[in-house]
Amino acid sequence: MMSLLTALQATTVEALPEDATTTAAAAVAPAAGDNSLNLLNLVLHASIPVQLVMLLLLFGSVASWVIIFRKKRVLDRAAREAEQFEERFWSGAELSKLYAGSTERNRDISGLEAIFEAGFREFGRLRQRRGADSRMQLEGAQRAMRATGSREIDGLEHNLEFLANVGSISPYVGLFGTVWGIMISFQGLANMKEATIATVAPGISEALIATAMGLFAAIPAVWAYNRFATKVERLSVRYDAFSEEFSSILQRQANLDEP
Repeated sequence: MMSLLTALQATTVEALPEDATTTAAAAVAPAAGDNSLNLLNLVLHASIPVQLVMLLLLFGSVASWVIIFRKKRVLDRAAREAEQFEERFWSGAELSKLYAGSTERNRDISGLEAIFEAGFREFGRLRQRRGADSRMQLEGAQRAMRATGSREIDGLEHNLEFLANVGSISPYVGLFGTVWGIMISFQGLANMKEATIATVAPGISEALIATAMGLFAAIPAVWAYNRFATKVERLSVRYDAFSEEFSSILQRQANLDEP
């Protein structure tokens, strides 16, 4: 027993050469580097139809973001101007002074101020016409306010349809590019005797980029459309409420003018 222990202690373990360790580490490093995702290479090596799909989706995404920033500025300004005009309108100022302020120097007006200007102008024009009773004056002012309000809402809704189309169509366009890319990848396997996942993976990765770009273009467009459509609806309700209240004021004024 003692001789066996002595023999084990005398035995030494030979260490691996340093060159072998270095070679193994160098072999592992490229393998890890090859697994990194390079989006630019995937786009550049994709087939021509898939690249066209990506280009279309990129254009839709850029156009959507431009519309999003512009529409946000327009809607914020419309809400701010509506609040400011309502403060002036309900502060007790005379209607004639408000109308004069709206028409001075031919300045550009919009929103509630444009609705007020159209209604008061038509009301004053009908008052000067002979034979026009209070009902005709009020109906004329209401028609003018409805027409102006419709134009204002149409201006606020401008380009919202584009956001809706991008949000609903982009995922399908990206899916078309993905299906096409996968078809090309599998068609290339027809001439291979042995097909592995390593031969299919690059082509499928290139194709899936189209789906990712479709979602990247669709998600912001859908979110922006829902948010802006809600803001436009609120402004429309606000315009209609103001038109009704202003009609009541004009009706009282028309009844006082009658003998």
